[in-house]
Amino acid sequence: MERKTLSSLVLAFAAAALSSMPAASQSNEIVTRADVEFIALNPLRGDLSPKSGKLWGDIREDVSAGSLVTFLDGFQSPPHIHNITYRAVVISGEIHNDDPDAAKFWMEPGSFWTQPAGEVHITAAQGESPTIFLEILSGPYLVQPAEEEFDIGERPINIEARNIVWLDAADAAWVSQSDDAGSGAEMAFLWGKVQDDEKNGTFIKLPSGYNGEIRSDAPLLRAVTIQGKSTVQMFGEAEVHSLDPGSYFSSKGEAAHKVTCESGEDCILYMHTEGKYQLVSS
Repeated sequence: MERKTLSSLVLAFAAAALSSMPAASQSNEIVTRADVEFIALNPLRGDLSPKSGKLWGDIREDVSAGSLVTFLDGFQSPPHIHNITYRAVVISGEIHNDDPDAAKFWMEPGSFWTQPAGEVHITAAQGESPTIFLEILSGPYLVQPAEEEFDIGERPINIEARNIVWLDAADAAWVSQSDDAGSGAEMAFLWGKVQDDEKNGTFIKLPSGYNGEIRSDAPLLRAVTIQGKSTVQMFGEAEVHSLDPGSYFSSKGEAAHKVTCESGEDCILYMHTEGKYQLVSS
């Protein structure tokens, strides 16, 4: 099976940065990890079933959706396909997702992969509380027998966390450069296009102690905490929310959300936007 690398995608970051300060808040939403309620993805498997917790949308419906999925240590699925393509990021534990006959390739937290519709694969999990973030652009998300495989012309992408290509302010206009040596913040491009109003997925990495803003005039901005403990003060609101891994926030239209990284490790957020954003250090 063909496996692509991220390096061929890096050239997409020739986009100009946003510079204007937004003037009004619009349609903020926040779901902390503690708020997430889980249901069995396959109730027939009882306690052995992976469990799904809603961040937005509903993976059982024909809508875009983002969910947390948890597995038991030692879980392994039978060979199967999905009716739709999904993208996923490892939050905790280790995940293997590949051809049924492939050697185990354990992806650690911060790893990213895509699973095209119709492609036969298995999913396995190990470690403490294996958890992923799973995103679909349309549903419902179904698990179907391997015998029903089909080919849509796409191939899976597995990118282990250590192979993510990070860009700093010198390389990406979406990250600001401060007057001194820079904020240390970085980003990585994962999928999609960077033109105005086009859907895209990126990582942002905030060093420990970071303080800044995520500014956007995109029709839609979504952020999921993957690593580290961060905080967000949503634009137009006074409350500061603590975000453990698996927490989520979103907005529509012009916004400037204040973000910090309060853990002793880097904070990583997965960003889904319809258009551009800019990460601006304070």
